[in-house]
Amino acid sequence: MLEPDEIERIADELLAAAANRLPIKRLTARYPEMTIDDSYAVQSLWGRRNEEAGRTLVGRKIGLTSRAMQLATGITEPDYGLIFDDMVFETGTTFQWQTFTHPRVELELAFVLKEPLQGPGCTIFDVLRATEYVVPALEILDSRIEMEGRTIVDTISDNAAMGVMVTGGRPVRPHDVDLRWVGGLLYRNQTIEETGVSAGVLNHPASGVAWLANKIAPHGAMLAAGEIILAGSFTRPMWVYAGDTVYADYGPLGTITCQFE
Repeated sequence: MLEPDEIERIADELLAAAANRLPIKRLTARYPEMTIDDSYAVQSLWGRRNEEAGRTLVGRKIGLTSRAMQLATGITEPDYGLIFDDMVFETGTTFQWQTFTHPRVELELAFVLKEPLQGPGCTIFDVLRATEYVVPALEILDSRIEMEGRTIVDTISDNAAMGVMVTGGRPVRPHDVDLRWVGGLLYRNQTIEETGVSAGVLNHPASGVAWLANKIAPHGAMLAAGEIILAGSFTRPMWVYAGDTVYADYGPLGTITCQFE
Protein backbone atom coordinates (compact mmCIF):
# COMPACT_ATOMS: atom_id res chain seq x y z
CA MET A 1 0.00 0.00 0.00
CA LEU A 2 1.18 3.51 -0.81
CA GLU A 3 1.33 6.42 1.58
CA PRO A 4 -1.12 9.34 1.07
CA ASP A 5 1.68 11.65 -0.06
CA GLU A 6 2.68 9.12 -2.74
CA ILE A 7 -0.94 8.91 -3.96
CA GLU A 8 -1.02 12.70 -4.18
CA ARG A 9 2.31 12.86 -6.00
CA ILE A 10 1.14 10.38 -8.65
CA ALA A 11 -2.17 12.20 -9.19
CA ASP A 12 -0.27 15.46 -9.70
CA GLU A 13 2.08 13.78 -12.17
CA LEU A 14 -0.88 12.51 -14.18
CA LEU A 15 -2.50 15.94 -14.24
CA ALA A 16 0.75 17.40 -15.57
CA ALA A 17 1.12 14.62 -18.14
CA ALA A 18 -2.37 15.35 -19.50
CA ALA A 19 -1.43 19.01 -19.88
CA ASN A 20 2.01 18.62 -21.46
CA ARG A 21 1.34 15.37 -23.41
CA LEU A 22 4.45 13.72 -21.98
CA PRO A 23 3.66 10.27 -20.52
CA ILE A 24 5.16 9.50 -17.14
CA LYS A 25 7.21 6.41 -16.33
CA ARG A 26 5.27 3.23 -15.59
CA LEU A 27 3.99 3.30 -12.00
CA THR A 28 4.45 -0.41 -11.35
CA ALA A 29 8.15 -0.06 -12.20
CA ARG A 30 8.53 2.75 -9.67
CA TYR A 31 6.12 1.46 -7.02
CA PRO A 32 6.19 -2.36 -7.24
CA GLU A 33 4.13 -2.59 -4.04
CA MET A 34 1.28 -0.54 -5.55
CA THR A 35 -2.13 -2.25 -5.35
CA ILE A 36 -5.41 -1.95 -7.24
CA ASP A 37 -6.86 -0.09 -4.25
CA ASP A 38 -3.95 2.36 -4.51
CA SER A 39 -4.64 2.89 -8.20
CA TYR A 40 -8.32 3.68 -7.60
CA ALA A 41 -7.24 6.09 -4.83
CA VAL A 42 -5.04 7.85 -7.38
CA GLN A 43 -7.92 7.96 -9.88
CA SER A 44 -10.33 9.29 -7.24
CA LEU A 45 -7.97 12.09 -6.21
CA TRP A 46 -7.26 12.88 -9.88
CA GLY A 47 -11.02 13.12 -10.42
CA ARG A 48 -11.53 15.46 -7.47
CA ARG A 49 -8.76 17.71 -8.73
CA ASN A 50 -10.45 17.91 -12.12
CA GLU A 51 -13.81 18.76 -10.55
CA GLU A 52 -12.15 21.47 -8.46
CA ALA A 53 -10.75 22.85 -11.73
CA GLY A 54 -14.30 23.21 -13.09
CA ARG A 55 -14.91 19.97 -15.00
CA THR A 56 -18.28 18.23 -14.47
CA LEU A 57 -18.57 14.47 -13.99
CA VAL A 58 -21.16 13.12 -16.45
CA GLY A 59 -20.54 9.36 -16.38
CA ARG A 60 -18.08 6.49 -16.23
CA LYS A 61 -16.40 4.09 -18.59
CA ILE A 62 -15.86 0.39 -18.15
CA GLY A 63 -12.80 -1.18 -19.68
CA LEU A 64 -11.38 -4.62 -20.36
CA THR A 65 -14.78 -6.34 -20.31
CA SER A 66 -14.34 -8.38 -23.48
CA ARG A 67 -11.99 -11.23 -24.32
CA ALA A 68 -10.84 -9.22 -27.34
CA MET A 69 -9.62 -6.42 -25.09
CA GLN A 70 -8.23 -8.71 -22.40
CA LEU A 71 -6.19 -10.62 -24.97
CA ALA A 72 -5.04 -7.38 -26.59
CA THR A 73 -3.78 -5.98 -23.28
CA GLY A 74 -2.87 -9.07 -21.30
CA ILE A 75 -5.08 -7.80 -18.45
CA THR A 76 -7.81 -10.18 -17.31
CA GLU A 77 -10.14 -8.17 -15.08
CA PRO A 78 -12.37 -5.18 -15.90
CA ASP A 79 -11.65 -1.66 -14.70
CA TYR A 80 -13.43 1.67 -14.76
CA GLY A 81 -12.73 5.37 -15.19
CA LEU A 82 -14.43 8.75 -15.07
CA ILE A 83 -16.06 10.71 -17.91
CA PHE A 84 -16.15 14.51 -17.69
CA ASP A 85 -18.34 16.86 -19.72
CA ASP A 86 -15.52 17.95 -22.01
CA MET A 87 -14.81 14.33 -23.00
CA VAL A 88 -18.13 13.79 -24.84
CA PHE A 89 -18.40 14.64 -28.55
CA GLU A 90 -20.88 14.05 -31.35
CA THR A 91 -20.35 12.21 -34.63
CA GLY A 92 -18.56 14.25 -37.28
CA THR A 93 -16.02 15.76 -34.86
CA THR A 94 -12.52 16.53 -36.11
CA PHE A 95 -9.80 16.05 -33.49
CA GLN A 96 -6.25 17.36 -33.45
CA TRP A 97 -4.16 14.19 -33.37
CA GLN A 98 -1.30 15.84 -31.47
CA THR A 99 -3.56 16.55 -28.50
CA PHE A 100 -3.51 12.79 -27.76
CA THR A 101 -0.54 10.73 -26.65
CA HIS A 102 -1.37 7.25 -28.01
CA PRO A 103 -4.84 7.50 -29.62
CA ARG A 104 -6.70 4.24 -30.31
CA VAL A 105 -10.37 3.76 -31.17
CA GLU A 106 -12.87 1.16 -29.91
CA LEU A 107 -16.48 0.22 -30.72
CA GLU A 108 -18.83 0.42 -27.73
CA LEU A 109 -22.39 0.98 -26.57
CA ALA A 110 -23.27 3.78 -24.16
CA PHE A 111 -26.08 3.44 -21.61
CA VAL A 112 -27.83 6.64 -20.50
CA LEU A 113 -29.58 6.16 -17.16
CA LYS A 114 -33.01 7.50 -16.23
CA GLU A 115 -32.83 6.04 -12.72
CA PRO A 116 -29.94 5.52 -10.30
CA LEU A 117 -28.24 2.15 -9.98
CA GLN A 118 -26.78 0.96 -6.71
CA GLY A 119 -25.06 -2.25 -5.66
CA PRO A 120 -24.45 -4.70 -4.23
CA GLY A 121 -26.66 -7.17 -6.04
CA CYS A 122 -27.25 -5.08 -9.17
CA THR A 123 -28.19 -7.30 -12.14
CA ILE A 124 -28.57 -6.80 -15.89
CA PHE A 125 -32.34 -6.65 -15.33
CA ASP A 126 -31.88 -3.71 -12.97
CA VAL A 127 -29.69 -2.03 -15.59
CA LEU A 128 -32.26 -2.51 -18.37
CA ARG A 129 -35.04 -1.09 -16.17
CA ALA A 130 -32.92 1.93 -15.23
CA THR A 131 -31.72 2.74 -18.76
CA GLU A 132 -33.44 5.47 -20.77
CA TYR A 133 -31.66 4.60 -24.02
CA VAL A 134 -28.59 2.93 -25.47
CA VAL A 135 -26.58 4.65 -28.21
CA PRO A 136 -23.58 3.67 -30.34
CA ALA A 137 -20.31 5.22 -29.21
CA LEU A 138 -16.62 5.27 -29.99
CA GLU A 139 -14.09 5.48 -27.21
CA ILE A 140 -10.80 7.14 -28.08
CA LEU A 141 -8.18 5.83 -25.71
CA ASP A 142 -5.28 7.96 -24.55
CA SER A 143 -2.32 7.31 -22.28
CA ARG A 144 -0.65 9.47 -19.66
CA ILE A 145 1.60 6.57 -18.59
CA GLU A 146 4.11 4.81 -20.83
CA MET A 147 2.48 1.76 -22.38
CA GLU A 148 5.26 -0.82 -22.43
CA GLY A 149 4.70 -3.32 -19.63
CA ARG A 150 1.57 -1.67 -18.22
CA THR A 151 -0.52 -3.61 -15.73
CA ILE A 152 -4.07 -3.01 -14.54
CA VAL A 153 -2.63 -0.91 -11.71
CA ASP A 154 -1.10 1.50 -14.22
CA THR A 155 -4.23 1.55 -16.36
CA ILE A 156 -6.63 2.28 -13.50
CA SER A 157 -4.42 5.08 -12.21
CA ASP A 158 -4.51 6.53 -15.73
CA ASN A 159 -8.32 6.81 -15.57
CA ALA A 160 -8.62 3.49 -17.43
CA ALA A 161 -6.90 5.10 -20.43
CA MET A 162 -9.98 7.22 -21.13
CA GLY A 163 -9.42 9.96 -23.68
CA VAL A 164 -12.74 11.08 -25.17
CA MET A 165 -15.89 9.49 -26.55
CA VAL A 166 -17.98 10.12 -29.66
CA THR A 167 -21.68 9.28 -29.84
CA GLY A 168 -23.82 8.89 -32.94
CA GLY A 169 -26.23 6.67 -34.78
CA ARG A 170 -29.71 5.89 -33.48
CA PRO A 171 -30.54 5.79 -29.76
CA VAL A 172 -32.76 2.82 -28.85
CA ARG A 173 -34.69 1.79 -25.78
CA PRO A 174 -33.01 -1.26 -24.25
CA HIS A 175 -36.02 -3.57 -24.80
CA ASP A 176 -36.47 -2.57 -28.46
CA VAL A 177 -33.40 -4.46 -29.68
CA ASP A 178 -31.45 -7.54 -28.62
CA LEU A 179 -28.40 -5.74 -27.27
CA ARG A 180 -26.29 -8.90 -27.34
CA TRP A 181 -26.50 -8.92 -31.14
CA VAL A 182 -25.66 -5.29 -31.84
CA GLY A 183 -22.78 -5.56 -34.28
CA GLY A 184 -20.21 -3.09 -35.46
CA LEU A 185 -17.74 -2.61 -38.31
CA LEU A 186 -14.78 -0.31 -37.68
CA TYR A 187 -13.05 1.34 -40.64
CA ARG A 188 -9.92 3.46 -40.94
CA ASN A 189 -9.58 5.31 -44.23
CA GLN A 190 -12.12 3.09 -46.04
CA THR A 191 -10.42 -0.12 -44.89
CA ILE A 192 -12.24 -2.35 -42.44
CA GLU A 193 -9.98 -3.04 -39.47
CA GLU A 194 -12.16 -4.57 -36.73
CA THR A 195 -15.57 -6.22 -36.35
CA GLY A 196 -17.48 -7.48 -33.33
CA VAL A 197 -20.80 -7.99 -31.56
CA SER A 198 -21.66 -6.54 -28.18
CA ALA A 199 -22.21 -9.94 -26.54
CA GLY A 200 -18.42 -9.94 -26.38
CA VAL A 201 -18.84 -7.66 -23.35
CA LEU A 202 -19.42 -10.17 -20.52
CA ASN A 203 -22.08 -11.94 -22.65
CA HIS A 204 -24.34 -8.85 -22.51
CA PRO A 205 -23.27 -5.19 -22.47
CA ALA A 206 -25.64 -4.48 -19.56
CA SER A 207 -23.55 -6.92 -17.51
CA GLY A 208 -20.71 -4.41 -17.63
CA VAL A 209 -22.93 -1.69 -16.17
CA ALA A 210 -24.13 -4.05 -13.43
CA TRP A 211 -20.51 -4.97 -12.67
CA LEU A 212 -19.68 -1.28 -12.28
CA ALA A 213 -22.60 -0.55 -9.94
CA ASN A 214 -21.52 -3.46 -7.74
CA LYS A 215 -17.82 -2.56 -7.91
CA ILE A 216 -18.27 0.99 -6.63
CA ALA A 217 -20.87 0.11 -3.98
CA PRO A 218 -18.34 -0.74 -1.22
CA HIS A 219 -17.00 2.82 -1.55
CA GLY A 220 -20.47 4.29 -0.92
CA ALA A 221 -20.84 5.31 -4.56
CA MET A 222 -23.65 4.71 -7.03
CA LEU A 223 -24.50 5.45 -10.66
CA ALA A 224 -26.76 8.50 -10.82
CA ALA A 225 -29.74 9.20 -13.05
CA GLY A 226 -28.58 11.00 -16.17
CA GLU A 227 -25.13 9.45 -16.20
CA ILE A 228 -23.72 8.02 -19.42
CA ILE A 229 -21.95 4.70 -19.00
CA LEU A 230 -19.61 3.30 -21.64
CA ALA A 231 -20.13 -0.44 -21.32
CA GLY A 232 -16.79 -1.61 -22.74
CA SER A 233 -15.29 -2.37 -26.12
CA PHE A 234 -16.27 -5.39 -28.18
CA THR A 235 -13.34 -4.97 -30.58
CA ARG A 236 -9.61 -4.65 -30.17
CA PRO A 237 -8.32 -1.06 -30.10
CA MET A 238 -7.47 0.41 -33.50
CA TRP A 239 -4.47 2.74 -33.74
CA VAL A 240 -5.11 6.05 -35.51
CA TYR A 241 -2.72 8.61 -36.92
CA ALA A 242 -2.78 12.18 -38.18
CA GLY A 243 -4.88 12.39 -41.34
CA ASP A 244 -7.00 9.31 -40.55
CA THR A 245 -10.76 9.16 -40.94
CA VAL A 246 -12.69 6.74 -38.71
CA TYR A 247 -16.04 5.28 -39.74
CA ALA A 248 -18.07 2.92 -37.55
CA ASP A 249 -21.12 1.11 -38.94
CA TYR A 250 -23.58 -0.30 -36.38
CA GLY A 251 -26.06 -1.57 -38.97
CA PRO A 252 -29.65 -0.70 -37.95
CA LEU A 253 -28.31 1.55 -35.17
CA GLY A 254 -26.53 3.84 -37.63
CA THR A 255 -23.02 5.18 -38.05
CA ILE A 256 -20.39 7.32 -36.35
CA THR A 257 -17.55 9.23 -37.98
CA CYS A 258 -14.63 11.27 -36.74
CA GLN A 259 -11.37 12.51 -38.17
CA PHE A 260 -7.85 13.21 -36.91
CA GLU A 261 -5.88 16.15 -38.31
